[in-house]
Amino acid sequence: MAKDRLVSAKVNAKGELIELKFHTQKYRQMAPKELSTAITDVIERARKQMAKRVVESYGSFAPEGVDLDEIISGRFNPSRMLSGFDIPFPTGTDKP
Repeated sequence: MAKDRLVSAKVNAKGELIELKFHTQKYRQMAPKELSTAITDVIERARKQMAKRVVESYGSFAPEGVDLDEIISGRFNPSRMLSGFDIPFPTGTDKP
């Protein structure tokens, strides 16, 4: 929920927006940029909160050496993990 309780957002475990709720009529008097900022801020906070909950809930099930937060944020590098096994990770540039 926004600090001024204007708007709240719910996201699913994938971080996809599933609900956006306005709790007052204040948004009608807001400048477009101000409203846009309020909405994007509350959605980003909801995504961060959900990502934290997912990591806390499922982090212990991740294989050793796998950072669930990196996977959720898109920073996970599978080739780094596979390098410990001396297995090349396919890049998609090799042709049969």
